[in-house]
Formats: sequence, C-alpha cells, structure tokens
Amino acid sequence: MLKTLRNIAIATAAVAVLASGAQAADMSKPVAARQAVMKLYGFYMGQLGAMAKGKMAYDAKVAQGAADGLLALARLDTRKMWLKGSGNDMLGTKTRAKPEIWSTYPEVATKSKALKTALESLVKVAGRGLDGLKGGIGAVGKSCGGCHKPFREKKK
Repeated sequence: MLKTLRNIAIATAAVAVLASGAQAADMSKPVAARQAVMKLYGFYMGQLGAMAKGKMAYDAKVAQGAADGLLALARLDTRKMWLKGSGNDMLGTKTRAKPEIWSTYPEVATKSKALKTALESLVKVAGRGLDGLKGGIGAVGKSCGGCHKPFREKKK
C-alpha cells in the first residue's frame, strides 16, 4: 500500500512538472509570433523614420510599401499571440510585455484602434512626398508609444 501511494505521488509530481513545462512550451509560439510582428513593425518604422529624418533618401515606393506593410500588420488578428501569462512576470526575459497589459485590456484595444487610424492616414500620404510622410509618421509613433510606454519594459 505504501509503495502504491509513493508511486501515485511520484506520478502526480511528474504530471505536474510535465504540465508546467507544456504550459511554458505553449507560450513560446505565441510569444515568438508577437515578437516577429513587432520586429516587422520596427523594420517598416525604421525605413519611414530614416526617410523622415533625412538619414535615408525619400523613395515614394519604399515609403508606400512600408506604410502599407504597417497597416497590414495592424489589421492582423493577434489575439492568440497575447495570451494571459505570457508576460515578463511569468516568462522573465523572454518578453518585455508587462502583466498590466492583460489587466487593462480595454485600454489596449483603444490604443490598437488609434494605431490603425494613424496608419490609415499614413497610407494615404506616405508615397506622395516627404512632407506627407513627415506629417503622418508622428501620429503613428505616438500611437506606438501609447502601448509601449505603459505596457512594455525598457531594454536593459
């Protein structure tokens, strides 16, 4: 009887360890996906920002492509990439997402809409000249910061 209880305890502990490992593994794909999306945002914003700051020659096709790419990213359904428990409180350095993002979700949704609106405006002007790009990129940067400042840890 004692041997059976010990075996049950060992089996229960093993299941718990495997389940916690599976949970962590389950989080790796959504976190990797959202980080990939954020890298793409950074790639396109880098091109547009460099043009707006004069660090890169303005190219209407590149500017329009980057703006279109950003809007396409903003329209992605990323809900399954932002699972509760996939923040830095649970995953540590694997992510910079603060846990507050999940407890204030309606605010995040509002900020996401603001980003889409800013990008829709940028798409209309990005390929039509440097002045249009400069006029439109500021609102996009501000809306990005609207989430990054309260919901993302700074780089260490």
